[in-house]
Amino acid sequence: MPPLRHFRQQEPQEIDCARLIPGEAPAFQSGKKERAQSVRSEEFRTGNVSEISTEVRATPSDNAFVLLVPAPLQSRMAWRWLRCATGDLALVALNWRLIGALLVFFPQVRVFDTAVAPVSLLGVAVLHAALIILMAYTEGLYLRGRNLRQEARILGKAVLWATTVLGFAYALQAPWATSGLICGAGALHFGVLLTWRWQSARQERGADQRSDVRNVLIVGAGGVGRRVASYVDGHPEAGRSVYGFLDNEQPLGDRVIGRVSDLAWLARTGFVDEVILAAPRDRDMTLHVLREAQRLRLDVEMVPELFGCEPVGTEFERVGNLPVICLHAERMPALGLGLKRLVDVVGASFALAILSPFLALIAGLIKLDSPGTVLYCAQRAGRKSRLFHCYKFRTMVSNADELKDRLRQNNQRSGPFFKIADDPRITRLGRVLRRYSLDELPQLWNVVKGDMSLVGPRPHPLDDIAAYEVEHLARLDVTPGITGLWQVTARRDPSFQRGMELDREYIRTWSLGSDMRILLRTFLAVARGSGD
Repeated sequence: MPPLRHFRQQEPQEIDCARLIPGEAPAFQSGKKERAQSVRSEEFRTGNVSEISTEVRATPSDNAFVLLVPAPLQSRMAWRWLRCATGDLALVALNWRLIGALLVFFPQVRVFDTAVAPVSLLGVAVLHAALIILMAYTEGLYLRGRNLRQEARILGKAVLWATTVLGFAYALQAPWATSGLICGAGALHFGVLLTWRWQSARQERGADQRSDVRNVLIVGAGGVGRRVASYVDGHPEAGRSVYGFLDNEQPLGDRVIGRVSDLAWLARTGFVDEVILAAPRDRDMTLHVLREAQRLRLDVEMVPELFGCEPVGTEFERVGNLPVICLHAERMPALGLGLKRLVDVVGASFALAILSPFLALIAGLIKLDSPGTVLYCAQRAGRKSRLFHCYKFRTMVSNADELKDRLRQNNQRSGPFFKIADDPRITRLGRVLRRYSLDELPQLWNVVKGDMSLVGPRPHPLDDIAAYEVEHLARLDVTPGITGLWQVTARRDPSFQRGMELDREYIRTWSLGSDMRILLRTFLAVARGSGD
């Protein structure tokens, strides 16, 4: 039935224009019915919008059943999600039944080294379909407004990951032939599910009318509102239809069918389901529309003014109760950094377990060589200048830090970095430990804790950090390491600036492969005893 516009317009407070929601209230009870109050136009015009009640309408009781219902079934897109998910489940199950039937009726075709009955594949079918649906839901496959190319990309990713997980799980307890069967089924699922969506999109475009089309009122007939309407008109498969615009400034006509004060009457006569605020600038008008739409039981959405910027991602982040839209995000190699951390933990833990007797031997020799503690523990600046305790075998006399200021005049490195040859503070055993970099071995514990990495810029003492220029702080953008590009390339180069350039180059060109190469070169340097 088309929207009705020939009814005589009445004042909003004289009639109840609210949309009726099935099951919104408990069973009918006798007694006087309290009329829902409208927001009068005078209140909007005089600016008393802040006094309008925003009391939340009563909802069905949160009993145990409601709390257990999945979130997709509680949203306004519940029917669409249920219909699509049920269709996906049925098609995946039919595919598996077909595969099982082929294996039974053609036993001479021994493609797989196992015989599988159709009934035994039912559990595999349900699990495979569930994984595909869950992955597709997290990627937004069941949202409105997706074109076939976007759906194909999301569907391919969902089927790929679901098939990989299921195949790997069965490979742990069944012959690899079963995993091959699952991979073949995944390819079949993708083709069938994509074909079904293509055929459904064709039928929706060819249909004259759809019962589930949502009529939309757009508040604001400016550039943003026109863009919204143009998209909705050009994508009928999204299930929306523009009823018209409400605008207080532009003249009536060209789809502008009324003013904001006409919202209740136009929403009722046009069977409007949804109101879209297109880049509103007037706070009072926005609050008026929001609260009037709440009273009329209409969905409200807002297209914010982003000044020509495109939001990043498809989800809102929240800071407390405030929605935050990301306009720009640098792409970080999160997966690579995660693998780097995994290599750090596994490698450092393994090295500590293997070298523990050797570490105990070094500790005993240090106690015999000179008085003082076995470990030297000092604060260092880590990633983003966060302080941490860095551990090393003690290779100097116990009062080495007190003697450092007296020796600064002999510093052989340029810039804030301090190092001198034949440092008088170094003990006899310390020279041996430093030559083979054995004094750095306790830092494997720093790696396990997450303060350091196996490879990265070396952590500097705090007094060196205090002498940094602003451009030097870039090396603190990453986690410091036991070894790095500087150490294997220009360890004896006295130029501090050269070392900073190498650290920046390492960060800019980082990869797991470069870390492996630096570790290999470090092992070779340690074996040659080229340490200071």
